[in-house]
Amino acid sequence: MSLFLYNTATRQKEAFVPQGDLVKIYVCGITAYDYCHIGHARSAVIFDVLVRYLREQGYKVHFIRNFTDIDDKIINRALKEDRDWHEVGQTYMQAFHEDMDRLGVLRADEEPKATEFIEQIQSLCQKLIDAGKAYATPSGDVYFRVHSYPAYGQLSQQSLDDMRAGASARVGLNPEKEDALDFALWKAAKAGEPNFPSPWGPGRPGWHIECSAMTMPWIPLDIHGGGQDLIFPHHENEKAQTEACLNTTLARLWMHNGFVQINSEKMSKSLGNYKTIRDILESFLPETLRFFLLGKHYRSPIDFSFADMEEAERGERRIYQTILDVQKYRANPPKLVDLPKEQAETLRGEWQEISKRYAEAMNDDVNTAQALGVIFSLVRHVNRLLEEKKLRKSQVVWELLGQFLEAVELWRQHLGLFSLSPEDFFAQLKALRITRNKVDVQRVEELLNQRRQARAAKDFARSDSLRNELESLGVIVQDTPEGQKWDLA
Repeated sequence: MSLFLYNTATRQKEAFVPQGDLVKIYVCGITAYDYCHIGHARSAVIFDVLVRYLREQGYKVHFIRNFTDIDDKIINRALKEDRDWHEVGQTYMQAFHEDMDRLGVLRADEEPKATEFIEQIQSLCQKLIDAGKAYATPSGDVYFRVHSYPAYGQLSQQSLDDMRAGASARVGLNPEKEDALDFALWKAAKAGEPNFPSPWGPGRPGWHIECSAMTMPWIPLDIHGGGQDLIFPHHENEKAQTEACLNTTLARLWMHNGFVQINSEKMSKSLGNYKTIRDILESFLPETLRFFLLGKHYRSPIDFSFADMEEAERGERRIYQTILDVQKYRANPPKLVDLPKEQAETLRGEWQEISKRYAEAMNDDVNTAQALGVIFSLVRHVNRLLEEKKLRKSQVVWELLGQFLEAVELWRQHLGLFSLSPEDFFAQLKALRITRNKVDVQRVEELLNQRRQARAAKDFARSDSLRNELESLGVIVQDTPEGQKWDLA
């Protein structure tokens, strides 16, 4: 079954055919000036799943994700906080790793930083100047001549006139630029800014050129990725300067994930709806955030709300409960009997048909939303097999539920989900929900103790009254052979 991926450059799905034995993937990482927000989480999780899936399919993958560690935002933060700019970058690169580790995002094979490539960046600038495709200004800036690259605008599918008008409105007219569309490869340092010596005077890299320098050893890339907001101008500019310099294709396929909205609004600090990963993980398990993000196809916009996160949490609970039920069944097998051959083959056929749809979903542009839908179908199927006593005791169901646990391991590898034991998941979830719902645990334990005493005294009216009081606190009580167990509704 072939893997098809959507190519932003062609606006269509294409069969994925690597150029050699090594699949080379480059994804634009963060500018390290603040804690990562949910948009960063979405991009990281999506490309993590892509890398995981390709490796599980037998491909050897070299995955590169960069850090921008010198930029206006980093410099401004350093000035505002009276800190060294390098320290600011280090702080938030470390925070990135901490957040991504919690989300189960695998480390990239390479994590280059812009400041490690100053020599290569300057060399690229000089080559473009020598070829007449870039120019230095009296102020010490270096600009790329957009008209020297006829394919400019093809990735974002915009006309030069529209982009030129937008550029003029966005940044105003610069008398040193030959064309409003020309963009900076090297930026002359302003007073007090960090800078590096160069043939054009002290300065620092433009944003786009750093990625060209970092990808140079791996060009042509099999896949270049990032968020949808990077298509223009970042990736359009990166593509233009790289291909103009090398006269070769930068990447065969471009992948971009969709935007994240907060309660149907654009996420923005000015609107007060800015959600960092750390904000969200105060109320939800990291795996629940990952589960939520994979619940939509990566190219679709996704709307974040706490209500949607709670819905994702309920879905996760259903799956983990089924995993636990199957593990208990397999640990204490009943005396197995054979079903009639025709019935057994029908059950196997139904199982294979559902399972096949999972592979079809993943091979159809890594459609994790559809893949999770298949997982829920399998969960419903498993619960039916467990609930019907005659089926539960059959040899074929024993076999199929073993395949279910094998499938769970596969989902862990592909999706990075269900990595906890069910017991750990439910324990962690309970503790988090207690905090989230501000449950008075001491009061709950007091009521449970009173109910225990009432039941021992056979005062069942009092026991029922205490159960009702607990329910009013959002607590559900279960009477088991081991005693009372409680959870949140």
